Amino acid sequence: MASLRRVKVLLVLNLIAVAGFVIFLAKCRPIAVRSGDAFHEIRPRAEVTNLSAHSTSPIQDAVLKRLSLLEDIVYRQLNGLSKSLGLIEGYGGRGKGGLPATLSPSEEEKAKGPHEKYGYNSYLSEKISLDRSIPDYRPTKCKELKYSKELPQISIIFIFVNEALSVILRSVHSAVNHTPTHLLKEIILVDDNSDEEELKAPLEEYVHKRYPGLVKVVRNQKREGLIRARIEGWKAATGQVTGFFDAHVEFTAGWAEPVLSRIQENRKRVILPSIDNIKQDNFEVQRYENSAHGYSWELWCMYISPPKDWWDAGDPSLPIRTPAMIGCSFVVNRKFFGEIGLLDPGMDVYGGENIELGIKVGSAISLPPDSSVSEQR
Repeated sequence: MASLRRVKVLLVLNLIAVAGFVIFLAKCRPIAVRSGDAFHEIRPRAEVTNLSAHSTSPIQDAVLKRLSLLEDIVYRQLNGLSKSLGLIEGYGGRGKGGLPATLSPSEEEKAKGPHEKYGYNSYLSEKISLDRSIPDYRPTKCKELKYSKELPQISIIFIFVNEALSVILRSVHSAVNHTPTHLLKEIILVDDNSDEEELKAPLEEYVHKRYPGLVKVVRNQKREGLIRARIEGWKAATGQVTGFFDAHVEFTAGWAEPVLSRIQENRKRVILPSIDNIKQDNFEVQRYENSAHGYSWELWCMYISPPKDWWDAGDPSLPIRTPAMIGCSFVVNRKFFGEIGLLDPGMDVYGGENIELGIKVGSAISLPPDSSVSEQR
């Protein structure tokens, strides 16, 4: 409680400081910002960066840049919330830049039990920052593309059951850090009846204090399975677009704009963001080449080579038409998803939705020819 009071006091002081800045800047010329200034090293988050993109004058731009500095002061105070859980915030530390993270010999011994329990090195995950930087593997042309500021808002839905707390929170931090504020409607955490204590009150208290009003927690009263859990997340969502993700992902800069732009062009598109790999032993980020998703005669979903016309175009920034989806991430217009019947609630385990969604989208009534299948972006 004392820590929370300090944060509130600091916020009030910051508001007073901002008012002072506004008055000062109204009478004085704005200060030029050099690349070596301190707040560039702080690495302001996506929301400040994108707000500055809307600036119409040097004065507004300077105010927003000073706000990013004040934001980071508050951010450091909120750091105490993660410390109470034994977790770390900030952009440095082990695994920075998506490089392999390591443990000392004594730590290796402690990591064995949790590793077997979760199927990945959860002990090491606790030593990696919730905000760590990861490489941007997008093709150069993708980074050069420009998008409208007027895009639909997205509700990001994470599904989990007995996942490691650090992994869930890294997913949340990553989504907030790399999704522009004006595009992020909310984050919904759907707990499919976990029995781990750290995923109950500790998780809920953390996200509500760290991201007040932004993160919702939906709890199933009994184990429903991945498909019905996703449907519960869809019911709780209020954004025009819904994105469904496993709760062990990390987002990179610029992921949201191309996805939302494609859906804005045609609401009947389902977009599958490109996925790289996070290694389970050391959390190294490993690049995966562009691919489509298909399935075998046994109906197993698998990666397949993009179609010939995509290769012939010679443009890696183009979307890839694909007949199936990979289940761990897809983005769809919320109303359109309801119109095609969501996912089959009779499925108790994952896998079938990989094919079901492709078939439903492909056979949707009045779907234009150029968007009759889902796409990977």
